[in-house]
Amino acid sequence: MYTALQKIHKDKNADPTEFEENVAQALFDLENSNQEIKGDLKDLYINSALQIDVPGSKKAVVIHVPYRLRKSFRKIHPRLVRELEKKFSGKEVVLIATRRMLHPPKKGSSVQRPRSRTLTAVHEAMLEDIVYPAEIVGKRVRYRHDGSKIMKVFLDPKAKNDTENKLEAFSGVYRKLSGRDVVFDYPVTEP
Repeated sequence: MYTALQKIHKDKNADPTEFEENVAQALFDLENSNQEIKGDLKDLYINSALQIDVPGSKKAVVIHVPYRLRKSFRKIHPRLVRELEKKFSGKEVVLIATRRMLHPPKKGSSVQRPRSRTLTAVHEAMLEDIVYPAEIVGKRVRYRHDGSKIMKVFLDPKAKNDTENKLEAFSGVYRKLSGRDVVFDYPVTEP
């Protein structure tokens, strides 16, 4: 029998939480009810889901998808996010690919870790996943006198209509997942 639990595959056969079951059920319902994305959702599943409090007394739903299914999810990303935001009213939905970080190799070891498995590379890729379908067109890091730093990320102005109301949610999600402060903005174009 095909149920909503087929839409979630956790690592090490762990049991999904109640919230993850709700997200899996929402995906299952979308697959059965929405003819527009039914074929695309058929073979897709998620790894985990969590709910994050973001500034402005809002909540965000972060859904982790398997890395190898990332491109399939990106094909239907705008429609899927729109439908999930209807199901979870008042909450922003963010899809992020699950990536693994590896520790640096031991001194004297001949084993090299791939660049894509470093902490910096994983955080950069996570940032791109959070703002998708908008593109990042620039980044600046601002260092303060007290030693703290804030990264300012400039998004493509073409996607301003779709992402303008989600900037606080993006910032809160990235802060929660990586521990880094980030401010999103659009580049100023001079006439």
